[in-house]
Amino acid sequence: MIPTALILEGGGMRGAYTAGVLDCWLDHGLLLRDVYGVSAGACQACSYLCRQKGRAIRIWVKYSGDKRFASFSSWLRTGDYFNADFNYHQIPDVLEPIDNAAYLKNGGRLYAVVTEANTGKAAYLPVQDMRRDVALVQASSSLPLLSRPVNIGGKAYLDGGVADSIPLAQAIRDGFTRNVLVLTQPAGYRKQPNRAMPLIALKYRRHPGFVQVMRSRHTNYNETLDLIDREQAAGRAFVIRPESDPGVGRLEHDPARLQALYDTAYAQAERMYGALSEFLQST
Repeated sequence: MIPTALILEGGGMRGAYTAGVLDCWLDHGLLLRDVYGVSAGACQACSYLCRQKGRAIRIWVKYSGDKRFASFSSWLRTGDYFNADFNYHQIPDVLEPIDNAAYLKNGGRLYAVVTEANTGKAAYLPVQDMRRDVALVQASSSLPLLSRPVNIGGKAYLDGGVADSIPLAQAIRDGFTRNVLVLTQPAGYRKQPNRAMPLIALKYRRHPGFVQVMRSRHTNYNETLDLIDREQAAGRAFVIRPESDPGVGRLEHDPARLQALYDTAYAQAERMYGALSEFLQST
């Protein structure tokens, strides 16, 4: 079988789109076990690899308006807009338990993409156990300015989307010659320079490598989009992305908007499932 990886872009609460796509695939019994998850994409990968259909969107719809989940009051109190204890401990351990046994049984491999704060370089950290390694998912999702760095093994990490928003090149380097990508922006989208760079440069002035990669993030992202186009034209990449502006922001709190994006994504994934099956079966 041709080595195939699944690559999940971040995008904050636009991850509701990713949840809809992955739940459709679970209904079809499709589990791609090698997953590169970036930020919200890493969060969505957890429910997918544990075969917990509906869990991800249920959490977001239920808690998106809860100040314990995400709020500026949490940011002021803890340094994290997305409250770390609530999102990475109370939810997966108590309120909506993650099925870690299923993850271990499935043999899935999730690589949480993170950015090292000191150097600005990307790292691809394997999640071997959903409970023990939850900090890797947290680190991948730690948005600059809105989250504290997460310390793992003596290194501080932030949002993986800074250094490698869509890790297709890494998947290719790792030997995956065919890749499936779930993106959270429509075709034609191009990232622009970050308007918050003066504040970012001030906040992370002791981490010049991180500031530099933030400055060049839009250039790196757009070059990756060009790579995706080339791989897709060559028949080595299958891409599913919103057909129009998803209408959901990175910090969306409206559960109706999240549910609508999820439903739209599920329906689109259903329409495209035949083409995906042909792609996966081709040689």
